Amino acid sequence: MNGIIYKSTGSWYSVKGEDGKFYQARLRGKFKHLDLKVTNPLSVGDFIEMDLDPLTPGEAIIHTIAPRTNYIIRRAAHKTAYGHLIACNIDQSILLVTLKQPKTSIGFIDRFLISCEAFRIPAIIVFNKSDLYDEALMEEYLYLKDVYTPLGYTCILTSMEKKDGLNELLPLLKGKVSVFSGHSGVGKSTLVNKIFPQLEIKTDIISDHSQKGKHTTTFAEMYDLDATSKIIDTPGIKELGLFEIEDEVLSHYFPEMRDLMGQCRFHNCRHTNEPGCKVKEYVEAFKIAPTRYESYCSILFEKDTHR
Repeated sequence: MNGIIYKSTGSWYSVKGEDGKFYQARLRGKFKHLDLKVTNPLSVGDFIEMDLDPLTPGEAIIHTIAPRTNYIIRRAAHKTAYGHLIACNIDQSILLVTLKQPKTSIGFIDRFLISCEAFRIPAIIVFNKSDLYDEALMEEYLYLKDVYTPLGYTCILTSMEKKDGLNELLPLLKGKVSVFSGHSGVGKSTLVNKIFPQLEIKTDIISDHSQKGKHTTTFAEMYDLDATSKIIDTPGIKELGLFEIEDEVLSHYFPEMRDLMGQCRFHNCRHTNEPGCKVKEYVEAFKIAPTRYESYCSILFEKDTHR
């Protein structure tokens, strides 16, 4: 029977079969898929084939994983040579960020967008908790919107307290498989509950001491919003280490740098200290946002120090 992974809790998976029923399933023995070194061989959104267990109703054995159209992956927290799949076979990503309680760094935003660009996954940036914004934070939001919108990333300002921005976001979810990601405490589950209260996803408050979110979503889980729309709520990401992205292609995942391919003096330009670099020329002329270039250099430096 064919099915799709709706939740992964480690060795067991909640699978919705083609008959519309849910089954608790496990993998048949050790499973290696596409030679991808990951800590989780299966992820929410994976299409699989399974055999129903004749002895235990409601259980099944997964024996085949269908080829993935895309996936979002990060470096595993405790096994840095491995990746950890966040979600597979998705139509778009919804990145929730907050400028306060907790503060989402620009570096984190850019790393997530790079992960999306690796598979040309459209990304929407939701700036949440706008009710907490003072004049300075609103100026920061407007700056970031001016940076990311021309690059093709939709930016939406939301507040769950005031229910602002929901009418703008909701139509973008129709007919799509959307993955919601971000730090703990940015309001992923709260946002989904506001739009679709019937889901009743568990939420929690921000820690007063650390101003960081508490992990309330322990495992990624997919929900059916209607016949054609699904969302994937994911656990909060503390740090986002990039996985399987080499130095020479890193700039390809910055749209503003990708547009300048072939225009540097040297074909293998790293866009750091080389003469005749078109990217650096654009940065100096503020045609590329300094914050974006800083993210690029930070990632390069990090990769160099880990060699």
